[in-house]
Amino acid sequence: MSQTNNSSMQLQNPATSPSDEDVRVGVDVVCQVVGMINSKGLWFGDDLLEYTLPLLLLQLSLISIVTRSIYIFLKPLGQPSVVSHILGGVILGPSILGHNLSFTDKIFPPEGRTALETLSVFGFMLFIFQIGVKIDPSIILKSGKRALAVGIFGFCIPFALASAFRLILCHSLSLDDATCHVLQLVVLMQSVTAFPVIAIFLAEFKILNSEIGRLASSSSMICDICFWSLMSVIYVADVAKEESMQSAIGSILSVVFLVCLLVFGIRPAALWAIRNTPEGEPVKDVYIFVVFVALMSFGFLGEVIGINSLISCFLLGLIIPDGPPLGAAIVDRLDCFVSALLMPIFFTLCGLKTDVFTIQKWKTVGVILLVFFIGFLGKIIGTMLPPLFCRMPFRDALALGLIMNSRGIFELVLLNDWKTKSAMTDECFAIMILSLVVLTGVISPLVKALYDPSRRFLAYRRRTLCHHRSNEELRMLACVLSQDNVRTIINLLDVSNHTNDNPIGLYVLHLIELVGRASSLMIAHLPREKPPKYPTESAQIFNAFKKFEQENQSHVAVHCYKSISPSETMHNDVCSLALEHRISFIIIPFYNQSINGRIANSFHAYRHLNKNVLDKAPCSVGVLVDRGNLRKSQFVLAESLPYRIAVLFFGGADDREALAYAVLMSKNPRVSVTLLQITTVSASEGTEISGATARSKLLDSDLLDEYKLKTEQSERVSYLEEVVMDSEGVLDVIKSMENAYDLVMVGKRHGESELMSNLGKWNEHIDLGTVGEILAATDSKLGASVLVVQQQTRVWGLRNAEDSSLLRRVKDDVPGVPNCNDYTVYSFLWLKVDTVKTTIDGWDTMLDSEELKDVKQNSIGEQDVRCLEKFVEDGTQTASIISSVLNEYELIIVGRRHGISSPLTLGLADRTEFPKLGPVGDFLALSDRNIKASILVVQQQQLS
Repeated sequence: MSQTNNSSMQLQNPATSPSDEDVRVGVDVVCQVVGMINSKGLWFGDDLLEYTLPLLLLQLSLISIVTRSIYIFLKPLGQPSVVSHILGGVILGPSILGHNLSFTDKIFPPEGRTALETLSVFGFMLFIFQIGVKIDPSIILKSGKRALAVGIFGFCIPFALASAFRLILCHSLSLDDATCHVLQLVVLMQSVTAFPVIAIFLAEFKILNSEIGRLASSSSMICDICFWSLMSVIYVADVAKEESMQSAIGSILSVVFLVCLLVFGIRPAALWAIRNTPEGEPVKDVYIFVVFVALMSFGFLGEVIGINSLISCFLLGLIIPDGPPLGAAIVDRLDCFVSALLMPIFFTLCGLKTDVFTIQKWKTVGVILLVFFIGFLGKIIGTMLPPLFCRMPFRDALALGLIMNSRGIFELVLLNDWKTKSAMTDECFAIMILSLVVLTGVISPLVKALYDPSRRFLAYRRRTLCHHRSNEELRMLACVLSQDNVRTIINLLDVSNHTNDNPIGLYVLHLIELVGRASSLMIAHLPREKPPKYPTESAQIFNAFKKFEQENQSHVAVHCYKSISPSETMHNDVCSLALEHRISFIIIPFYNQSINGRIANSFHAYRHLNKNVLDKAPCSVGVLVDRGNLRKSQFVLAESLPYRIAVLFFGGADDREALAYAVLMSKNPRVSVTLLQITTVSASEGTEISGATARSKLLDSDLLDEYKLKTEQSERVSYLEEVVMDSEGVLDVIKSMENAYDLVMVGKRHGESELMSNLGKWNEHIDLGTVGEILAATDSKLGASVLVVQQQTRVWGLRNAEDSSLLRRVKDDVPGVPNCNDYTVYSFLWLKVDTVKTTIDGWDTMLDSEELKDVKQNSIGEQDVRCLEKFVEDGTQTASIISSVLNEYELIIVGRRHGISSPLTLGLADRTEFPKLGPVGDFLALSDRNIKASILVVQQQQLS
């Protein structure tokens, strides 16, 4: 940092010269005339740039325009804002534009930097206070062993490697003391991973609440503690060496006094302010005013005791509880002003102080970059070791290592401080700034290429209502945005036919937008023995669902979770929970809610949530549009008033999923279901109702036949067929449903057709689909709530929802067989299953059955797909059947493992030539067997 702000002199008499006592060696002295703040204007002959205010405004404008322009240019390349801010400073500084002395003397003269640097330091003081407010220190205690190991290894290994390498270089190359000291500073900078930097990086790349994001946040806090512990020891040792032991003890006692004042004075006052703020109400302005006064006071106190105002302001922010109401209010007041205006000044000034023309000693450049790279490599190794030991994928571990190497505001503060204290020359400063920019610029696109949080949401089997077995627990995930959604979702679940034979496992996720805090949270709700006097909104929501569980004991099991994350990435928590607990159906509210039966705009912060969940969910999803009638509970209380459900059926996977849910509800004696199938006059005379394939139409027909059979068995189940000619006919059918039903269900997607294209001309909400938007329109008089259903779309190996996951994998993922057009699946079943115990457990048996069911369903109507069941008594019969069909196929695929002592393979392993292929693979690959088919032996990933 330039020294001009340390000793600006005010001259009462221009003829007076500063005395020798006012001038210190190595300090620049700037002379300024008192009172030259505002200019009279250009028309009165004033030179505007000689006055403080016009010059400051011009500098701020220039900095904002240049840095923002660079940011817009670099954003498509995946570069964070810190890179554009520093590059903006480099462009304005002595390296490019500032190399012209006329430009520097006019725009950034020494006397003009005093106000600019003071403003930048003040801005950083507010920024570091804001970061402190956002941090929840308790996260450190909840980090877990993996985060603890990553934080410690991520600090110790780069510090040890870089320090050792520094010693080797200093001795082998006979470097001077100044260069060795600079290398020690490089070691320290490469060892630290600052939490503020990581939090900003994760937020910019929208991975704050991903698995890697949460691990990086917690680990960086641990690494910060290690770094500051080391720096505290070094600081006390330096004070004791350069000053006296008395000064060192006095400094320590002063810090202890400051911390005690914060913990026992400010903290109780902040908690008192929070308790006196009703939930949902804004914080009083007087509380915010007191906090800002405390900020200035503790900044001054930090300067008095010699620990720097930045540290005292950060500690003050750390003491104030994060999140709403107080923490969120403070961040809201400061965020835009600090982030958009003041912080770019600080970054740009770093670039202004960077002069690439001072880089002349290439030996110095080489050793600094070498230690810098060793520290980078050590950080990668130290960060990757614990996750790899915990069996994290190498790709994700490498992404974590790169994230922990990202650099930003904290490292710039260190470099500025070292430059100000003359611990680092202009040449070394320029080298480090450019290295920091290059490193951050390279890391950012690499992380984006390596890590995609949604990749792990790709399911390996179908999790839909159509594929759900009637005698198994139906696992559902209910996403709640506010208390308004609770009654709606509970009543929808209440008609979902939960019984002892068909229980529901309900997972409730309260989604809260991240405000006033730096780290996301995903926590399970554990009921307290003594309820709080003033329960939070989350507690009230969970209590309502727990009451629903108590009213339906043995039918419903409720598990409650709370997620606090940015609205843009909130879907990660929804999909993660669905994947972890094998959810079959997600219920998510539409972000526009009902007021007096009409849809009104609200919850626009969650607009991206619905779209992202629909795109990336590992199961089926239902978007619930509430018109208020679902909140009524008359149907729950009175069986004489059936709850009326209508299903609009055009055809396709999503409509089948909606019908499957309606069939489940129809088993509830208090529910009546009406299916309205929309058809055209004929495929030749009319218009295709949807762009469905022949296979999809066959599946539609099978499901409709099953439903029609139910209409004959129950008076509460009815079927209507509506024949239309065009889109106007569809609208007429929808109008005829006004006030006739309590809930209307429809699929989201209906393929590409002229009819759907005409209906979707004014489609605004793509998450509702063409028909769903018509039903949920603000001017609709339907009077019913709407559930728009989308069947699971993301299954490994599937291109669309009509395919079988198993068959698609066989068709598309077998290398070297591009023209396969005939597939047969052989299922071997043993005749005496109950008499022999094998290592194949019930879970494996269930998964086998599920896959085979999928194959059988998809073999219907397919000439090139067959599923054959073969009953055998032992491995001899298995071998006989295999031998009889060997020459009928070009490729035979078989699993490697089949359990120990399996009677189906008993005897096949007696003659082992290739034991690594497993008993069946070995049998097929025997050298004396003359077969034409290739053999692919498959082993699934082994889990710990």
